[in-house]
Amino acid sequence: MHVIATAGHVDHGKSTLVRALTGIEPDRWAEERRRGMTIDLGYAWTTLASGADVAFVDVPGHQRFIGNMLAGLGPAPAVVLVVAADEGWRPQSAEHLAAVDALGISRGLVVVTRSDLADPGPALAEALEHVGCTSLAGSAALAVSARTGHGLDALRTALDDLVASLPVPDRTGRLRLWADRSFSVRGSGTVVTGTLGAGTIRVGDELLVQRASGASRAVTVRGLQSLGRTRDEVSAVARVAVNLRGVGVDEVGRGDVLLTPRAWHVTTTLDARLVGAAGASGAAIAAVEPDPLPSHVMLHVGTLAVEARVRPLGPGAVRLALPAALPVVAGDRILLRDPGSRRVVGAVVVDADPPVLDRRGAAARRAEVVRGLAGAPDLGREVGRRGWMRPSDAASLGIVVPPGERPTATVARRGTWLVDDEAWQAAALRLQQAVRARADSAPIDPVLALEAARAAAGVPDRALVGDLALAAGLEVRDGRVGLPGRAAALATGAEAALSRIEERLRQRPFAAPEQHDLDAAGLGARELAAAEGTGRILRLPGDVVLLPNAPALAMRELAALPQPFTTSDARQALDSTRRVVIPLLEHLDGRGWTRRLDGSHREVAR
Repeated sequence: MHVIATAGHVDHGKSTLVRALTGIEPDRWAEERRRGMTIDLGYAWTTLASGADVAFVDVPGHQRFIGNMLAGLGPAPAVVLVVAADEGWRPQSAEHLAAVDALGISRGLVVVTRSDLADPGPALAEALEHVGCTSLAGSAALAVSARTGHGLDALRTALDDLVASLPVPDRTGRLRLWADRSFSVRGSGTVVTGTLGAGTIRVGDELLVQRASGASRAVTVRGLQSLGRTRDEVSAVARVAVNLRGVGVDEVGRGDVLLTPRAWHVTTTLDARLVGAAGASGAAIAAVEPDPLPSHVMLHVGTLAVEARVRPLGPGAVRLALPAALPVVAGDRILLRDPGSRRVVGAVVVDADPPVLDRRGAAARRAEVVRGLAGAPDLGREVGRRGWMRPSDAASLGIVVPPGERPTATVARRGTWLVDDEAWQAAALRLQQAVRARADSAPIDPVLALEAARAAAGVPDRALVGDLALAAGLEVRDGRVGLPGRAAALATGAEAALSRIEERLRQRPFAAPEQHDLDAAGLGARELAAAEGTGRILRLPGDVVLLPNAPALAMRELAALPQPFTTSDARQALDSTRRVVIPLLEHLDGRGWTRRLDGSHREVAR
């Protein structure tokens, strides 16, 4: 299926033309038919001679309903610009064309209607003159009469040519469906409609409703319809009605969006490059709007209209603050409308996750970057700016991540992260400096725990520290990072005291020194931690200090006891005290060497 929007001045025959092409009345409301003009969006469809299905989104032409017009025009990939032969070019003709141009819609037709009421030549020439300096330049143009049928066959042929020229949509990508209508069907529940521009939606899909207010909720696709027929799945590009389970009709509406869960970055701040504008007269203005935008504008994206706060960065570049988090990504075409002056300024989102501007001159420097950015984000640039990104975060911003260990010349996969080469080298240097500083300032404990090492290096994940330490020429031992071959160095007195305790434990392995013995020897917490870090002692709960081979020696004695044995049996076999034996037995339990049977009995695990 293909989707085409209409555009043009009020009462120039857009709806009549759509009705003549499709046989369907696009005006849904009785008030529209009574007044003879479209107020809200209308929908109709037909099959062309080639067999291609075409759905029309009929937008209102009256200036008071410009918000509704932009909601219909925004998601459409092509447009039919309608001008009446008996009235010619009018203000809303120019206003609609300017919106088309600002949105970058480059495929369409120029159709002069009511050719039975006046010579279509002048209106056609004038329309082509206006269109010639916009994104629709080069579009085919023809005259028709919906009343007599003159030119309709030629128009259908032109429509066939138009849809054949449209790019093939991405039908496998993530889903983002901007809702343009919601209603309730008896027995089915909530239904939303919209233009599906990419992806495929299926019955049973679990989706997310992201509201314009920023709230979100999970929903399930209960049913689908397209072109009036029930479907199991619908692929882009298509008009689709989605029956949802899990949301009330008053909880979703125009401007809300259906999303693939966890696949879209939502943002309250974005940077945009201005690309064009329309003034109050409706005349298109090429390049960048010369007059500054007001501090607050209406931002139109998809079917959404929301007030945004404008921060000028420099000529042609703005930062927009949104009132709630929205799924807008780089490459999105948006419109900025000043309701007071009726100016409509086109823009391209270039960054949906922009950097903080907290230094003097940062805005001006950022403006240069924004003006130079294309719509689609570049992986190397985005990872380079941040230092590291998860592939899923990159994908949520619309960044394509190529496969392989080196997706770009400057980015490498390291575990679950994409890491910029320069950022990696800088982090390795920071870690090396931090470890050296630790070794110089605390020779008794010259290593950094993994979390301290991560913080010192400035990397986002402890899992990166091992590879980073290797890159920095460091060693990771027992969960700590240190210099190669650099062991803890105790003071002379503490070293001598530790040696005496080691000798005593070699004679009586389970006669752990008391706390007052350790204090008198000058072996405090730091000294003991250093000795443990180098594998000279084993520390158990309750400040019990033993040699590292104590568990193995204990197992020899315990295995010789009648099984099961009591704590008292173990104390006697090891020639020790309950203060030492109880934490030692719990240590053996933890290793799986012994097994506790009840409150007083254990056995050696076989």
